[in-house]
Amino acid sequence: MHLRTWHETALPLLAAFGTAMAFLAPTAHAAQAGDLRALGGEWLYVEDRTEGRAIEDQQPPMSVTFALRVEEDAVVMERGKGTRRREERIPLDGSTIEVPESSSMGIYRGEWKNGTLEYDVEVYRLSDDERVSLIRREFRSTPDGLLVRVVVGEPPVLDSLALYRHPEDIALPAPAQAAIADMDWLTGAWVGTRGSASIEERWGPALGGALLGVSRTVKGGSMVAFEFLRIVERDGGLVYVAQPGGHPPTEFVLTELSTTRAVFENPRHDSPQRIVYELSAEGALRASIGFMKGGRPQTFDFTREDNG
Repeated sequence: MHLRTWHETALPLLAAFGTAMAFLAPTAHAAQAGDLRALGGEWLYVEDRTEGRAIEDQQPPMSVTFALRVEEDAVVMERGKGTRRREERIPLDGSTIEVPESSSMGIYRGEWKNGTLEYDVEVYRLSDDERVSLIRREFRSTPDGLLVRVVVGEPPVLDSLALYRHPEDIALPAPAQAAIADMDWLTGAWVGTRGSASIEERWGPALGGALLGVSRTVKGGSMVAFEFLRIVERDGGLVYVAQPGGHPPTEFVLTELSTTRAVFENPRHDSPQRIVYELSAEGALRASIGFMKGGRPQTFDFTREDNG
């Protein structure tokens, strides 16, 4: 099971945004300035608050993570990492910024109004000057976190509302008590397929307070992904440590355990935030990764490798 960041940009469905906050005229400037500064920092998706949306359809309305940098006359939104990192400058006075592409023109417009940062992006085709897309975003700081509304199209075809928080403000889960021997049922070589790729996870025995594992995906005769895995004892519980592609480790704490099921969680990670292993009555293994709440987890199905 590979813990690559997925859904860099997830598109949403229908919602309502909430009520605008009123400011008294004598203190309007100070109150708005304070709220604007509260938009700054790194933000991580917590939950979909779109009214009426089924839990399996819940997802972030835009990037799982993004950062906002408040400047004197604009807010700069940063998304992506490394070579995919992108900055978008959002003006605060309703003015527009034009960003030409090879075959289109993007027009960015932002405004700080009534405690909400409103941000529109229109894309026009250069060949005929026809508008091909419209995305409206709204950002509002609340005591519970940052509410983000995204509306696509006019009239709207997609409308979503979600809550984001600073990672350090997200509560960590209560760990379950367990010893490494309680995970002995995961020991062994597990193999399966996903589409045209073969996948495998191989877990050694529970020894020395740890299970050591490795995962590999092979497609078209070539290894396309690998991952170093550990489950280790810590403070009376268990911690799942993943290193996809040999990258620095990410930790998930055990929150639920039985003789056939283990749940590991890290709500401060972008994605996945939740890892589940389940052993069926027939002896098959299913691993799934997803958000803490809602959405459709990505699943990986394995059978025990036949060495005979």
